[in-house]
Formats: sequence, C-alpha cells, structure tokens
Amino acid sequence: MQDTEQTEFDAVSLGIMWDRLVSLTDEIVSTLVRSSFSTIVSESYDLSCVVLDADANTIAQGAFSVPAFIGSAPVTAAHMLKRFPAETLEPGDVIITNDPWLGTGHLFDITMMRPVFRKGKIVAYTISITHLPDIGGTGFGSSATEIFQEGLRLPILKLYEAGKLNDLVVEIIRTNVRVPEQTMGDVMANVACSEVGAREINAFMDEYGLDDLTALSAAIRGQSERQMRAKLAELKDGRYTNKIQVEGFDGPVDFAVQIDVMGDSIEVDFEGTSGCVRAGVNVPFCYTNAMVLHAIKSLTLPNIPNNQGSVAPIKVTAPVGCILNAQSPFPTGGRHAMGHFVTPLVYGALAESAADEVQADSGMMNLITFQGRRKDGRAFSSLYFASGGYGALKGLDGWSTMPHPSNMAVVPVEIWETMTNTTIVEKRLRPDSGGAGEWRGGLGQEVVLRNDTDEILMMLGMGNRTEFPAQGISGGGEGTLREHQLNNEAVHAKGRIEVAPGEEVRLLEAGGAGYGNPQQRDHDAIAVDVANGLVSAEAAKRDYGWAG
Repeated sequence: MQDTEQTEFDAVSLGIMWDRLVSLTDEIVSTLVRSSFSTIVSESYDLSCVVLDADANTIAQGAFSVPAFIGSAPVTAAHMLKRFPAETLEPGDVIITNDPWLGTGHLFDITMMRPVFRKGKIVAYTISITHLPDIGGTGFGSSATEIFQEGLRLPILKLYEAGKLNDLVVEIIRTNVRVPEQTMGDVMANVACSEVGAREINAFMDEYGLDDLTALSAAIRGQSERQMRAKLAELKDGRYTNKIQVEGFDGPVDFAVQIDVMGDSIEVDFEGTSGCVRAGVNVPFCYTNAMVLHAIKSLTLPNIPNNQGSVAPIKVTAPVGCILNAQSPFPTGGRHAMGHFVTPLVYGALAESAADEVQADSGMMNLITFQGRRKDGRAFSSLYFASGGYGALKGLDGWSTMPHPSNMAVVPVEIWETMTNTTIVEKRLRPDSGGAGEWRGGLGQEVVLRNDTDEILMMLGMGNRTEFPAQGISGGGEGTLREHQLNNEAVHAKGRIEVAPGEEVRLLEAGGAGYGNPQQRDHDAIAVDVANGLVSAEAAKRDYGWAG
C-alpha cells in the first residue's frame, strides 16, 4: 500500500490500530523473553517494552510489563535525546544507560532505546528495560551506604553506532559483573527485541499506508487523556492527605502526601516525607513519579492501555533530598522496598474521595538476591521472588501470594533448583495471614530454601512489612508481618546474610489486609476458608464469631 498522510481516524479504525500497536509491543516483549539468558526476564518478567512516537511520546506498552516503567520510559527517552539529538542518530544506533536518576531508579535496570527509521527519517523509538542478573558491586540488595558500592554505573552512551557494536562497553560490563554470560546475554536480548520492534513498526505502517505515526499517536493519546480527565472529574474536588510509617533500615521513616483534586486534573506532593538514609532503599524521583502515575491510573482508568495521554493530567512533586526524591550519592538498589509504599499512601489519601475503588493494603512482593557457586563451579547471581497477599477490595477477597503494586512472576521450583543447586524444601500458604474482613485479605506464603551448593551462599534481602503490617479499610483487619529466618532464627530482612552449606532460609511472607467489618462476612465463605485451611477454626471464632 502506498504511504499517505492520514490525520483523522474513525473510532473503529482507531481502536483496531491501537490494539495492533499493543499487540506489536507484546511481540517485542515475547522476543525479549525468548532471547534472554536470566530467569529474571525469562520467568519473572522483570521487564518493560514501550513504543514511542518520533517526539518520544509513549504510544503503547507491552501487556506483560512492569507497570511503573510507563512513567520512567519517556523521561529516560528525553534524557537520551538530549545527549544524542534525533538529527544526529543513524539507523542501527542503540542507546543505553542504567543511571538511576536517568532510568528507573537503580543500577540494576538497563534501559535501551533504538530509533526506528523509515525512508530516511525517524518515525518512532522502541525502549526496552530489564533487570540485569548482576551489575557488580555488592549486588542487588539494601546494605550499601553509597551508590558507588552498588555496581557499574553507565552514563547515556551508544552500545551500537550505525550498527557497529561498541566492544569496549561490552568488555567493561563483562569485567565488572559476576555472571558475564547471563548479563551480556540479557543486554543482547534487549538489542534483539528492539530490532524486531523496528521491523514490526515498519510492517504496521506498510499495512495501514502511514508515512509517520504523529497523527495516530496524537489520536491515541488524546483519547486516553480525555477519558482520564473525565474520570478525575468524577472525584470530589479538594485536598486529601495521608501519612504512614515505613521501616527504613535502622528505623522507621515517615511518608506524607498531599493530593489536590481540581476538576479534571490532580497534583500530588510529598512534602513532609523523611530524608534519605544510608542504606540502599532511597528512591529517585523518576521511580516515585512512576509509582504515582501507576497508582492513580489503576484506581481510575485501569482498562485503558498505558500511554502518555492517560497520565498527562497528573503532576507530581517531592522535596529534593527526601527519601522519595533521593540525590546522588545515596544508594538506591532496593528502591522498590520503599517506593512500593507510594501506592498505598496515595490510595489512603484518596479513600475519602473514591472509597469503593480503593483496596486494602497488600503484603507486597519480596525480592531476595542469592549469590553463590553451583556444584559444577559456575557462579550464579539470581533473584528469588516471593509474595505476600493481595489486599481485599469491596466485594472481592484478596488473592493469595499475589504481588502488588508490581507484577513479578515466580520462578518455577524446578528451574530455580537447577539454576542454583539450592533446594526448595517447603512452599505453602500461611493460614490466618490474611486480614479479617467482610472480604478477607490474601494469604502470604512460607518458603524454606536449603543451601545444597557445598559453598557459602550470600543472601541479600530487601524485605518490607516487617514492622508495619498491611492496613485494612472500612473496619477490615491488618495482615500478618513478613519475617526472614536463618535456621529458625530471625535475621534482618534487608540485611546481607551468609548461609552456610546445609543451612535453611525460611521466608514468612506478609498477609494482605481485609476490607469491611469481619462480623458481616458471609458464614458460608468462612466455612469454605476453614475447610480449605486458609483460616483456622480458632481464628474464625476469634475474628468472625464463627460457631462452626
């Protein structure tokens, strides 16, 4: 089909083309997953793939992507284009960075951007983001006291220039990491998926006879923005505040938020939040901003695919130097352990305005890095994902072992044991861990892992919810706390722990909170919970007044 200039789209055509772009981005994700070397990408999906237009506006994000990265990707693209302006780019250029303040908030995510050319001009960009298995330094954890301890920090640079690989960059990366094959394998998987993205974008434009994506992008983003503004206008105007405490490293920190709902727009400010701490849990603003955008979109307009239009009416600010706007050289490795609390903080503030839509707090996911050496002598550095329970919603019990506000997937036991030569001795739900309520909170899990590698195993924790449990809503009960144990003795959930051969690590994951008065829970639902072992008879009697 011959290219033509199309500036207007009827609703049906726009819907079809929009879906095609999302499907195209999903194909980029599939390529990334199939090409990756680490379980972090291939099994756990700690990744995101995004398509942007020629002006670096986000058009589509892969469905199987970390939702927060929709907020960081266009910001990173802007930084990259400031360093390498569009008019200087050539076909075959691939730009990368893992700078926490330019990317996603910590060194362990690599962000890669490729310009997509058509007839000699840039018509789009693809961005892919993956969490690397290792980037050197102390490893992915919370124990660092400054950013320089956390690993190799790459400024914005070209990995490929006009199709030629920068061998020096590859050598620098390989020299600084524990598992060079896995790390570079994942880096090159990002390259591969961006190549597929460029090919598929051109094929899409061929099919629809487009010579650029500018008008289509504007139509998609415009529709999303109009719908988001309409949803925000349904909220009651006013100023809403919330304040919570979160365990830092050596003590609690205060999170505070002020949200101004003004017609069809919203402003979020974190004035009153505590300052940074000397541990790897500080949060650069790029991640804070992304988590706010995710929280508000999920609360108001969850069914519209992610693009820049849906977040346009939202403005976010945070005081420079607070733990949610951390500055270098504060370490940021475990920034998710703090940053994920932005979601319940925002939900709590908006509960008065959208009570029926806000869920109770979740037990949240748990990421633990295990570093060691297999019995065959090969080094490994792998992430183990476990999860607490999902918070209950009005009319719906929370799901057990469901991560929130992120969406990592667990590595299957068989793959984990083969990759690490450790053994998952036990894995089960924690009865009574979900908060009581008219709708019960989701259960956390209990996992026991034994070091069968015959060598010292290093465990780097980033656990939260060890002091402050998930809070219920509308009378719902709180969830149980998270705990890490070594040989049945409690250890610091954010600590750096040595696990000797034969020793066992026990992970007790936090429960999600309940929604509504427990005394109003349906008695048949209680009986089913007891019969299935989710709630003990004693707890059912204590929390629900259940007589059996």
